[in-house]
Amino acid sequence: MIPVTGAATGHRDVLGGMVPAMHNGTSPKKTGRPRSADADRAILDATRAVLVELGWGKLTMGDVATRAGVAKTTLYRRWAGKSELVVDAVAVLFDELELPDRGSLQADIEGVVQQFAALLALPEARTALMAVVAESTHDEALRLRIREAVVDRQKRLVVLGRRRAQERGELPPDGPDGADTATQIDLIFDVIAGAVVHRALVSGEPVDAAWARTFSTLLLGGLAAFR
Repeated sequence: MIPVTGAATGHRDVLGGMVPAMHNGTSPKKTGRPRSADADRAILDATRAVLVELGWGKLTMGDVATRAGVAKTTLYRRWAGKSELVVDAVAVLFDELELPDRGSLQADIEGVVQQFAALLALPEARTALMAVVAESTHDEALRLRIREAVVDRQKRLVVLGRRRAQERGELPPDGPDGADTATQIDLIFDVIAGAVVHRALVSGEPVDAAWARTFSTLLLGGLAAFR
Protein backbone atom coordinates (compact mmCIF):
# COMPACT_ATOMS: atom_id res chain seq x y z
CA MET A 1 0.00 0.00 0.00
CA ILE A 2 1.34 3.47 -0.89
CA PRO A 3 0.89 5.98 1.96
CA VAL A 4 -0.95 9.18 1.09
CA THR A 5 0.17 12.33 2.86
CA GLY A 6 -2.59 13.88 4.90
CA ALA A 7 -4.98 10.90 4.53
CA ALA A 8 -7.42 10.25 7.33
CA THR A 9 -6.43 7.64 9.87
CA GLY A 10 -8.49 4.53 10.41
CA HIS A 11 -8.50 1.06 11.91
CA ARG A 12 -7.74 -2.41 10.64
CA ASP A 13 -10.62 -4.69 9.77
CA VAL A 14 -10.60 -8.45 10.39
CA LEU A 15 -8.80 -9.06 7.08
CA GLY A 16 -6.08 -6.57 7.81
CA GLY A 17 -7.39 -3.90 5.43
CA MET A 18 -7.60 -0.27 6.43
CA VAL A 19 -11.06 1.12 7.15
CA PRO A 20 -10.84 4.93 6.84
CA ALA A 21 -12.28 7.16 9.52
CA MET A 22 -14.42 10.16 8.60
CA HIS A 23 -12.68 13.55 8.75
CA ASN A 24 -15.39 14.98 11.01
CA GLY A 25 -15.19 12.06 13.44
CA THR A 26 -18.60 10.65 12.53
CA SER A 27 -19.32 7.13 11.31
CA PRO A 28 -20.01 6.58 7.60
CA LYS A 29 -23.68 6.67 6.67
CA LYS A 30 -25.27 3.36 5.84
CA THR A 31 -26.55 3.04 2.29
CA GLY A 32 -29.36 0.64 3.10
CA ARG A 33 -30.06 -2.67 4.71
CA PRO A 34 -27.49 -5.39 4.01
CA ARG A 35 -28.45 -8.01 1.46
CA SER A 36 -29.87 -11.20 2.89
CA ALA A 37 -28.20 -14.39 1.69
CA ASP A 38 -31.44 -16.27 2.39
CA ALA A 39 -33.43 -13.83 0.27
CA ASP A 40 -30.91 -14.07 -2.57
CA ARG A 41 -31.06 -17.87 -2.46
CA ALA A 42 -34.88 -17.86 -2.46
CA ILE A 43 -34.95 -15.46 -5.41
CA LEU A 44 -32.51 -17.48 -7.50
CA ASP A 45 -34.31 -20.75 -6.69
CA ALA A 46 -37.62 -19.13 -7.64
CA THR A 47 -36.16 -17.79 -10.88
CA ARG A 48 -35.17 -21.25 -12.08
CA ALA A 49 -38.50 -22.76 -11.03
CA VAL A 50 -40.55 -20.08 -12.80
CA LEU A 51 -38.39 -20.32 -15.91
CA VAL A 52 -39.07 -24.05 -16.18
CA GLU A 53 -42.81 -23.48 -15.74
CA LEU A 54 -43.33 -20.42 -17.94
CA GLY A 55 -40.35 -20.24 -20.26
CA TRP A 56 -38.21 -17.22 -21.04
CA GLY A 57 -40.86 -15.25 -22.92
CA LYS A 58 -43.48 -15.33 -20.17
CA LEU A 59 -41.18 -15.00 -17.15
CA THR A 60 -41.49 -11.66 -15.34
CA MET A 61 -39.83 -10.16 -12.32
CA GLY A 62 -43.25 -10.12 -10.67
CA ASP A 63 -43.62 -13.88 -11.12
CA VAL A 64 -40.24 -14.44 -9.48
CA ALA A 65 -41.02 -12.08 -6.60
CA THR A 66 -44.30 -13.86 -5.91
CA ARG A 67 -42.68 -17.30 -5.97
CA ALA A 68 -39.81 -16.14 -3.74
CA GLY A 69 -42.12 -14.39 -1.28
CA VAL A 70 -40.42 -10.99 -1.58
CA ALA A 71 -41.42 -7.57 -2.84
CA LYS A 72 -40.69 -6.82 -6.49
CA THR A 73 -38.62 -3.83 -5.36
CA THR A 74 -36.31 -6.29 -3.60
CA LEU A 75 -35.49 -7.85 -6.96
CA TYR A 76 -34.86 -4.53 -8.65
CA ARG A 77 -32.48 -3.46 -5.88
CA ARG A 78 -30.35 -6.47 -6.80
CA TRP A 79 -30.88 -7.00 -10.54
CA ALA A 80 -31.70 -4.54 -13.33
CA GLY A 81 -33.88 -7.03 -15.19
CA LYS A 82 -34.63 -10.68 -15.86
CA SER A 83 -31.61 -11.26 -18.10
CA GLU A 84 -29.16 -10.50 -15.30
CA LEU A 85 -31.32 -12.37 -12.81
CA VAL A 86 -31.46 -15.56 -14.88
CA VAL A 87 -27.71 -15.49 -15.55
CA ASP A 88 -27.01 -15.32 -11.83
CA ALA A 89 -29.53 -18.11 -11.22
CA VAL A 90 -27.54 -20.26 -13.66
CA ALA A 91 -24.16 -19.18 -12.30
CA VAL A 92 -24.82 -20.39 -8.76
CA LEU A 93 -25.52 -23.88 -10.09
CA PHE A 94 -22.21 -23.99 -11.94
CA ASP A 95 -20.42 -22.71 -8.85
CA GLU A 96 -21.30 -26.04 -7.22
CA LEU A 97 -19.08 -27.96 -9.67
CA GLU A 98 -16.01 -29.41 -7.98
CA LEU A 99 -12.82 -31.18 -9.05
CA PRO A 100 -11.80 -33.66 -6.36
CA ASP A 101 -8.41 -35.32 -6.79
CA ARG A 102 -9.07 -38.72 -8.37
CA GLY A 103 -5.39 -39.61 -8.71
CA SER A 104 -4.77 -38.88 -12.39
CA LEU A 105 -5.55 -36.25 -14.97
CA GLN A 106 -7.66 -38.67 -16.99
CA ALA A 107 -9.75 -39.61 -13.96
CA ASP A 108 -10.14 -35.93 -13.05
CA ILE A 109 -11.40 -35.11 -16.55
CA GLU A 110 -13.80 -38.06 -16.59
CA GLY A 111 -15.19 -37.03 -13.21
CA VAL A 112 -15.82 -33.39 -14.05
CA VAL A 113 -17.33 -34.31 -17.44
CA GLN A 114 -19.90 -36.55 -15.80
CA GLN A 115 -20.56 -34.02 -13.04
CA PHE A 116 -21.12 -31.30 -15.65
CA ALA A 117 -23.46 -33.55 -17.62
CA ALA A 118 -25.45 -34.35 -14.47
CA LEU A 119 -25.91 -30.63 -13.88
CA LEU A 120 -27.12 -30.09 -17.45
CA ALA A 121 -29.62 -32.91 -16.95
CA LEU A 122 -31.47 -30.83 -14.36
CA PRO A 123 -34.49 -29.16 -16.01
CA GLU A 124 -33.82 -25.85 -14.27
CA ALA A 125 -30.18 -25.77 -15.35
CA ARG A 126 -30.84 -26.89 -18.92
CA THR A 127 -33.75 -24.48 -19.45
CA ALA A 128 -32.01 -21.51 -17.87
CA LEU A 129 -28.73 -22.02 -19.75
CA MET A 130 -30.36 -22.46 -23.14
CA ALA A 131 -32.60 -19.44 -22.56
CA VAL A 132 -29.83 -17.00 -21.69
CA VAL A 133 -27.54 -18.27 -24.45
CA ALA A 134 -30.30 -17.83 -27.02
CA GLU A 135 -31.11 -14.35 -25.72
CA SER A 136 -27.44 -13.35 -25.71
CA THR A 137 -27.17 -13.83 -29.49
CA HIS A 138 -28.64 -10.35 -29.90
CA ASP A 139 -27.62 -8.83 -26.57
CA GLU A 140 -23.89 -8.10 -26.23
CA ALA A 141 -24.18 -6.96 -22.60
CA LEU A 142 -25.88 -10.24 -21.69
CA ARG A 143 -23.18 -12.22 -23.51
CA LEU A 144 -20.53 -10.41 -21.50
CA ARG A 145 -22.38 -11.13 -18.25
CA ILE A 146 -22.56 -14.85 -19.11
CA ARG A 147 -18.85 -14.88 -19.85
CA GLU A 148 -17.98 -13.19 -16.56
CA ALA A 149 -20.48 -14.94 -14.28
CA VAL A 150 -20.34 -18.45 -15.71
CA VAL A 151 -17.49 -19.07 -18.16
CA ASP A 152 -14.66 -17.15 -16.51
CA ARG A 153 -15.59 -18.36 -13.03
CA GLN A 154 -15.62 -22.01 -14.07
CA LYS A 155 -12.17 -21.83 -15.64
CA ARG A 156 -11.03 -22.26 -12.03
CA LEU A 157 -11.57 -25.99 -12.55
CA VAL A 158 -9.19 -26.06 -15.51
CA VAL A 159 -6.59 -24.08 -13.57
CA LEU A 160 -6.84 -26.49 -10.64
CA GLY A 161 -6.76 -29.65 -12.75
CA ARG A 162 -3.87 -28.41 -14.87
CA ARG A 163 -1.78 -27.43 -11.85
CA ARG A 164 -2.49 -30.73 -10.16
CA ALA A 165 -1.43 -32.63 -13.30
CA GLN A 166 1.80 -30.61 -13.45
CA GLU A 167 2.55 -31.50 -9.83
CA ARG A 168 2.07 -35.19 -10.67
CA GLY A 169 4.37 -34.85 -13.69
CA GLU A 170 1.56 -35.60 -16.15
CA LEU A 171 1.87 -32.21 -17.84
CA PRO A 172 5.01 -30.12 -18.35
CA PRO A 173 5.49 -27.01 -16.19
CA ASP A 174 4.66 -23.61 -17.59
CA GLY A 175 7.31 -21.91 -19.70
CA PRO A 176 9.44 -19.14 -18.24
CA ASP A 177 7.15 -16.37 -19.44
CA GLY A 178 3.86 -18.27 -19.15
CA ALA A 179 2.74 -16.73 -22.43
CA ASP A 180 0.77 -19.77 -23.56
CA THR A 181 -0.82 -20.58 -20.21
CA ALA A 182 -3.97 -18.50 -20.64
CA THR A 183 -4.45 -19.76 -24.18
CA GLN A 184 -4.19 -23.39 -23.05
CA ILE A 185 -6.65 -22.81 -20.21
CA ASP A 186 -9.14 -21.21 -22.60
CA LEU A 187 -8.78 -24.04 -25.13
CA ILE A 188 -9.15 -26.80 -22.54
CA PHE A 189 -12.26 -25.16 -21.11
CA ASP A 190 -13.79 -24.61 -24.54
CA VAL A 191 -13.16 -28.19 -25.63
CA ILE A 192 -14.62 -29.75 -22.48
CA ALA A 193 -17.58 -27.41 -22.07
CA GLY A 194 -18.35 -27.34 -25.78
CA ALA A 195 -18.27 -31.11 -26.19
CA VAL A 196 -20.44 -31.81 -23.15
CA VAL A 197 -22.99 -29.09 -23.92
CA HIS A 198 -23.27 -30.21 -27.54
CA ARG A 199 -23.69 -33.87 -26.68
CA ALA A 200 -26.11 -33.31 -23.80
CA LEU A 201 -28.20 -30.41 -25.11
CA VAL A 202 -27.87 -30.51 -28.90
CA SER A 203 -27.36 -34.16 -29.82
CA GLY A 204 -29.29 -35.43 -26.82
CA GLU A 205 -26.91 -38.34 -26.37
CA PRO A 206 -25.86 -39.75 -22.99
CA VAL A 207 -22.69 -38.56 -21.31
CA ASP A 208 -21.95 -41.81 -19.52
CA ALA A 209 -18.76 -43.29 -18.11
CA ALA A 210 -17.79 -44.90 -21.41
CA TRP A 211 -18.18 -41.68 -23.38
CA ALA A 212 -16.34 -39.68 -20.71
CA ARG A 213 -13.44 -42.16 -20.87
CA THR A 214 -13.20 -41.98 -24.66
CA PHE A 215 -13.46 -38.21 -24.62
CA SER A 216 -10.78 -37.80 -21.94
CA THR A 217 -8.44 -40.11 -23.88
CA LEU A 218 -8.89 -37.96 -26.97
CA LEU A 219 -8.32 -34.76 -24.97
CA LEU A 220 -5.17 -36.13 -23.34
CA GLY A 221 -3.81 -36.97 -26.77
CA GLY A 222 -4.25 -33.35 -27.74
CA LEU A 223 -2.66 -32.07 -24.55
CA ALA A 224 0.40 -34.19 -25.28
CA ALA A 225 1.06 -31.91 -28.25
CA PHE A 226 1.95 -29.13 -25.83
CA ARG A 227 4.90 -31.08 -24.42
